[in-house]
Amino acid sequence: MMNGPRFPVEENVKGRQARTRKIIARLKALFPDANCSLVYSNPLELLIATILSAQCTDERVNRVTPGLFRRYPAAADYAEAPIEELEQAIRSTGFFRNKAKAIRACCRTLVERHGGEVPASMEALTALEGVGRKTANVVLGNAFDTAEGVVVDTHVRRISNRLELTGHQDPVKIEEDLMVLVPRADWTVFSHLLIRHGRATCTARSPACEACEIGVLCPSCKSEA
Repeated sequence: MMNGPRFPVEENVKGRQARTRKIIARLKALFPDANCSLVYSNPLELLIATILSAQCTDERVNRVTPGLFRRYPAAADYAEAPIEELEQAIRSTGFFRNKAKAIRACCRTLVERHGGEVPASMEALTALEGVGRKTANVVLGNAFDTAEGVVVDTHVRRISNRLELTGHQDPVKIEEDLMVLVPRADWTVFSHLLIRHGRATCTARSPACEACEIGVLCPSCKSEA
């Protein structure tokens, strides 16, 4: 076990920025194919899939969406769908009543205000029912290749805290901290990298510190220095 902290207690912003760049470089080498694990072919599909992914695994969402996307290919189809029918179609993703309500309301707004198209701005996306910064960042970064922020999910929150890139638990505050430390060009891929790392090594209950490729850059690493 380590006898003391690997980094100064008061690491300045420039120091954390430099360490963050090293973390990103190592994770890119480890996960060169890191990308969005939700399966989609257009912005609307990604928007719907991301709403469904709340409190649900991407794997399960990907089992539901092929049939869903065939049944409802356009925003107007969701907007006009009977709520009970939509609930049944997404039932296995959990919280299906709230999700169905949000999807239908969201798509009605898309039809009424955006001609049925998904808008490519943070302001317009977050004005939609059921769409917060996390969902908007997923859509903007992956469907539109536009970096407006960093996606903060459970993996990103956990690992960012372990790496001492943030001391917050609130997703908005974590995102603010990460936007300072992560180069803007890496805002989108950063979350994909941490998600892959969180699933493979830095798990919630038993992180495999001894096998961690970024352990030498992590103040929380429990392996030998």
